[in-house]
Amino acid sequence: MKVSLIQMNSISDKASNIAQAIELVEAAVRDEHPDWVLLPETFDWAGGSREDKVAAAEVVPGGPAYLAMQNLAKKHRIFIHAGSILEKIEGESRLANTTLVFNREGEEIARYRKIHLFDVTAPDGQSYKESAAIAPGDAVVTYDCEGVTVGCAICYDLRFADLFLALAEKGADMIALPAAFTLATGKDHWEVLCRARAIETETYFCAAAQTGTFNVGNESRATYGHSLVADPWGHVVAMASDGIGTVSARIDPARIKKVRAMIPVAQHRVKLR
Repeated sequence: MKVSLIQMNSISDKASNIAQAIELVEAAVRDEHPDWVLLPETFDWAGGSREDKVAAAEVVPGGPAYLAMQNLAKKHRIFIHAGSILEKIEGESRLANTTLVFNREGEEIARYRKIHLFDVTAPDGQSYKESAAIAPGDAVVTYDCEGVTVGCAICYDLRFADLFLALAEKGADMIALPAAFTLATGKDHWEVLCRARAIETETYFCAAAQTGTFNVGNESRATYGHSLVADPWGHVVAMASDGIGTVSARIDPARIKKVRAMIPVAQHRVKLR
């Protein structure tokens, strides 16, 4: 199975972001012929005020970002793991940060809402309060991609090993992590955490990231990029350069079986109190 990861620079312009996503997916299909495509976190929107986020959010199914990815999946007969979008939730004042997955027929086959929310002060002093606008999800989600079980996570989830062990217990062979890691944290933690999650779960780990800058009011914020694929041994087998673009790799089920036979951590794991 060939996978392509889309690296974007989303801003507070929904139409522009969707157009960029479509262009990049079309280019990946033309140049790489993937079976499965992954977009970054909130590819449809970045920055702006809380009111802007609410205005940009979609009721799913439906909405321009949803329909654009659904139509691309059906048009090109590919799986699209559509990063995440801002989703309106009935009866909830906050939004969800939601992954949507479409199969080759354009059918929605999975939906995951980000569990861990980014409420931190980064090393550069910038403060983030994701929970002010986003309500957390609570479900561990996997889906079948023609014999490959794919586990779902989003960005800050990366720091919480328990989620990935839960995905492994549900049979994940590959884990998809759309992200928008900050430049300040990404330069020190991004690659090592992605590789660690691949090693401990013995899965392929596909992480598509935002790159470049976006604005929140008068403040410019920078994302790290470096979208990557790590294999079950923890080797980075593909990584994007700086800037907007794509990176591709092949998922080899035999490699997963070989690594798990050499070090059968799933059999050796002891549940501690």
